[in-house]
Amino acid sequence: MTQKKICVISMARNDEFFITKWIDYYGEQLGLENLYLVLDGYDQPLPEKHESINVIQKAHISMSRAKGDRYRARLVSDIAKDLFNNYDVVIAHDIDEFLVVDPKCSLSLVEYLQKDIKSTTLSALGLDVGQHIEEESPIDPHRPFLQQRNYAHVSARYTKAVVATKPITWGSGYHRVKGKNFKIDPNLYLFHFGMVDYEQCKRKIDNKELKKSGWTDHFDRRFRLFNLILKQKHIEGDRFFAKARRRQNLFRPIYAPNKPGMLREKPIIKIPERFKNIV
Repeated sequence: MTQKKICVISMARNDEFFITKWIDYYGEQLGLENLYLVLDGYDQPLPEKHESINVIQKAHISMSRAKGDRYRARLVSDIAKDLFNNYDVVIAHDIDEFLVVDPKCSLSLVEYLQKDIKSTTLSALGLDVGQHIEEESPIDPHRPFLQQRNYAHVSARYTKAVVATKPITWGSGYHRVKGKNFKIDPNLYLFHFGMVDYEQCKRKIDNKELKKSGWTDHFDRRFRLFNLILKQKHIEGDRFFAKARRRQNLFRPIYAPNKPGMLREKPIIKIPERFKNIV
C-alpha cells in the first residue's frame, strides 16, 4: 500500500515566537519539505530554516479582525486545493495551534494518518492552554511548552476540522468547513498556545496594528482564560476527554449545526503527563 503524502499549511504576520515552534514541530513530524508557510505581507522577515520549507508571501491588506479571519481562511483553502495535486492529506490551522496524536497510540502523526479516513475531514479535541499565573513561570521558548504548562480549557472553539482528505473551504478561523459535517477523532488533540504566556499576551494587546483592526474585544474575552485556570477546580484530563467529545458532537449551535457545541461549565483539565515532551 502506497504511503499517504501529508503536508501542513498555516499563515502568519508579525510572529516569530510561534513560527519557530511550528517549523520545528512539523518539520520533525512531517519533514520540512512538507511545510507551507504563508507570510502576510512582503514586509515580513523570512524565518530561520525558510530555505528548507515552502514560504508563500502575499501582500498585506489591512482589514477588520472579522474580515481578516474570513480572508485568511479563504486564501489557505484555495492554496490547499492546489496542494491536493501532490498530497493526500492537508493539515491547516493557525500558527499558534499544534495537532498532536495521543502518545498512548505510540504512532507519529504521519503514521496515525495512514489509517483509512472515510470522512472529508477530521477534527481534533481542542485544548486551550494557558498559564497558571500563581504556579507557573514565564514560558521558555526553547523548552517544550507542555513541560511548563499543566492546565487547559477544553474548548469547542479549538475543536477544529484541521485534517482534510479532499479540497474543502474552511470558514473563519478554521472553526468549521462550509457545507460539511465534522468528525471528532478519538486520538487527535489540537493544542492552542495563544495564551501560553501572560506577559506575552499583554504585549500583544498593546500592538497598535491589532488594536486598529478591532482585536481589543477579542483579547479581552481571551484573557478570561487566565482567571478560569486560576479559580476553577481542575479535572484530570483522561477522565473528561471522551465525555467532551460526545457532548461537543451532540450539543451543536442552532445557528451552525456543523460546529461542535461549547461546554457551559468551561472545564479546566490537567494535561496528562504523557503529553509533556511533545510540543
